[in-house]
Formats: sequence, structure tokens, C-alpha cells
Amino acid sequence: MHEHGYEAPAVAGSGAIALGVAASVSILGPVRVLARSDGSAWRAEERVERLCAKTDGADASRIKVTTSPNDLEGCDLVVEAIVEDADAKASMLAGLREICPDADLATTTSSLGIAELGERAGIADRFYGLHVFNPVPRMELIELCLPATLAPEIGARARAFCSALRKHVVEVPDEAGFVVNRLLFPYLFDAVRLLDELGLDPIEVDACMSKGAGQPMGPLQLLDFVGLDVSVAIGEKLHAASGKEGHAPPQRLVSMVAAGKLGRKSGEGFYEY
Repeated sequence: MHEHGYEAPAVAGSGAIALGVAASVSILGPVRVLARSDGSAWRAEERVERLCAKTDGADASRIKVTTSPNDLEGCDLVVEAIVEDADAKASMLAGLREICPDADLATTTSSLGIAELGERAGIADRFYGLHVFNPVPRMELIELCLPATLAPEIGARARAFCSALRKHVVEVPDEAGFVVNRLLFPYLFDAVRLLDELGLDPIEVDACMSKGAGQPMGPLQLLDFVGLDVSVAIGEKLHAASGKEGHAPPQRLVSMVAAGKLGRKSGEGFYEY
């Protein structure tokens, strides 16, 4: 086994999480990134330059962005980090299964069942969960989900890879939300409900939690940072799995997404950017 777990890693996706993973992996060596379009690839190349410039040891010249899935041939790990949609992920992973028949495959999701997704894509014996946090280069935790269907030697490679990334690893059971999101999203959603129940402004709620509870970012700021659409999708999947009302996204949040207010990435959420 390679000292870092893998010699030729790749990332499928070109959003914030995908590029954060790529920047972190570039500290170890070359990494390939699969973008869905020429426009996405061009934006990804610009963003990795900026991201690597702010990340100690990262090297943008080691990151090759492509729109051709065939360019991932020969990779021994592909981390899928596309939209939080089970059908889209299963389709992507099934395609990667054919292009990279000998590669280990991982996903950054925390809201979808890992074993179930692996079964759908026909990769259950070589597929695991690698849940990272945004911004990936700065956040120290990886929630590592090694389902019972996974071959033991792949678990060993996954652990070596996470260790090489210098992250704190917690191995979590294959349950929707793992640990962080099962605790985090009820708190975030309660903050949204408080806006209506108490008539407070977002800045007031955020000030209470940042200045009074020592949180580095208030809950509404954090929702804007994560993306309101992503947060709604995660909440819907957590609620479907648990049935707990605290996991259901508030109607105010759903309405904001429908109006195109997605947070920082759209220029407006609970705040304007």
C-alpha cells in the first residue's frame, strides 16, 4: 500500500467541497478534477489558484481540471463531490465504476446512506463515505464511514489517506447525517424559526451565538455559507430518514430557495453579499 493510501487520486465535481478536497490533496501530489462543463472547468481553475494560494503546501500546478471522464483512467481513488442528489450521485458513480474499474470510490455526502448508494451504483465492496467540511483545507475533521460491505483492505487505505491529509478522523456508522449534521442542522433550523417567533433580525440571532456562545460563525451566517439549497436538501434527507421534526427545513428556508436566495453563492440569503 502507498504511504498516503493512494498514488493517483481524483475528485469528481467542481464545487466548493470538491475543490477544497483537491487543494488539500495537492499537498500530497498530483490530483485530477472532473468538471461537468467547459465553463465549470474554467471557473474551477481560477478558484483552485486562489484556494491553493491560501493553503500551506497546496500546489495548483498539481491539479489537472478536465471535462472528460476518460481522463480519470488509471486513478486509484475517485472522491465524488457533486450535487446532493441520490440519482445524480448513483449515475456518476456507476460511470466511474466503468472508467476506473480498479479504483476505490468515495463520496463526500453525509445525508445519503453509503451502503445503499454503493449498492445502487454496483460498487458496494469498494465504496465509502469521506465527509469533509467547508472550507476543507482549514477544517480539521473527516467523518469516515466504512460500511460493512466494504473490503477490509480498502478501509486501511482510506484511513492512511485521511491520516496523510493531516485530518482528525472519526469513524461513524452508516446513519443519515453521521454525527455533525445530525446535531448541527436542528440548531440551524431552530435559528431560522426564531426569526419569525421572536421577531429578531438575522444579525441579532447571529450575535447572540457568536458573542454569547462562542461560535465562530452565527447560525444564519453559516447557512448562507453552506448554501440554503444545500441545507434544505440535507434537511429533507435527514427528516426522511429520522422522522424528527427538528430535521425538517423551515418553510421560510424553502421559500428563500424557491426565490433564488441561496446564500453567498447567489449574492443574497439572510444577508446580502
